[in-house]
Amino acid sequence: MATVSKMEPKSSQVSLLHKISNIVSSERSVDEMLGEIVGLTVQVTDCDACLVYLIEPDSGEIVLRASQVPHAAEIGHLSMRMGEGITGWVAQHKSVVALPQNAAADKRFIRLPGLIEDTYDAFCSVPLISGGEVIGVINIHHKESHDYSAEEISLISFIGEQMGGALARAKLQELNARLQEETLEMKKQLETRKLVERAKGILQFKFQLTEEEAYLRLRNESRRLRRPMRDLAEAIILTEDLSRKSTDPQLDREIEGD
Repeated sequence: MATVSKMEPKSSQVSLLHKISNIVSSERSVDEMLGEIVGLTVQVTDCDACLVYLIEPDSGEIVLRASQVPHAAEIGHLSMRMGEGITGWVAQHKSVVALPQNAAADKRFIRLPGLIEDTYDAFCSVPLISGGEVIGVINIHHKESHDYSAEEISLISFIGEQMGGALARAKLQELNARLQEETLEMKKQLETRKLVERAKGILQFKFQLTEEEAYLRLRNESRRLRRPMRDLAEAIILTEDLSRKSTDPQLDREIEGD
């Protein structure tokens, strides 16, 4: 991550608003949005580490999705339940927790495997909000004790509220795109199934095969030629159509007349 400088108090609100406005109006992906949240948070707090968690709609688990400190093995895999640890408590209660020192002594604190950030002294956790609902959590860590000022907490909360809505829209756009891809794939599979069924029927009639024998012949040829069954089915259907035209001059004349 590029080196960033902490925002000056007098200009922080205006500068942050401009940055968020540019991000919200862009077409960034979910991962890019998460990266922006980390960058903005680092600028506001000059923290040693920033982690962003998102709540998975299906499982309800809170999953690590972005980090200032590299966590290749943990991103997308490290998770906790709602109400578990400080992060889970923040998500459950939609409230900020700021611990200026000895964060591990808090009764809600739990140490997660693979996170060196859990050994840091100061800790602040802020909910990501969209439409009044929590969709994730931003965690800020300082190696040494750090008094989180009212302005810092206010700015981080502002990031959580503004970026939460943008992030939710980005997630919805990605979901819609994925659903469109799945719909197209299902349509393609249905078309392939129809082609294979028609090709099987041709083989059954032409070679007096059972349905299973016709299918096995298609499958084996597909493997032998290393071609998709759809390609073979289309070739069989095309050959049959051409054969019919060559043996039925009337059909050719009708086609020419059209």
